[in-house]
Amino acid sequence: MERIPILQMGEFLIVTIQVDMHDRLAMALQDDLTNKIADSNAKGVLIDISSLEIVDSFIGRMLSNISGMARILDAQTVLTGMQPAVAITLVELGLSLPGIRTALNVERGMGLLRASLDPSDSLIEDEFDASSEA
Repeated sequence: MERIPILQMGEFLIVTIQVDMHDRLAMALQDDLTNKIADSNAKGVLIDISSLEIVDSFIGRMLSNISGMARILDAQTVLTGMQPAVAITLVELGLSLPGIRTALNVERGMGLLRASLDPSDSLIEDEFDASSEA
């Protein structure tokens, strides 16, 4: 069965979704990622979805579930690279993705994760919060 690679960089896990997500692949990613968080004691997860052009309600819920499971395992989740059409679809479906922080690109997403590990660096976090809200 097809799997999405999960890379580890220090205390963070990085997932780059380069294929169209189908339900079974999303469920496999959820299982693989939660196991990898627990095994590696990761403090953050960055999920890059810049290659996804379409997200349905199931995939949206799976992303939200992944974030919730990561939080329970003491890891922050940042979603990067969301296409405008995906954002529109998620809003139209009524999916707000609670607990998932977003960033325009991987660099900003890594900045958010680093800032979450060092709360004393609030200037960086405030800068990224402002840019993700825009």
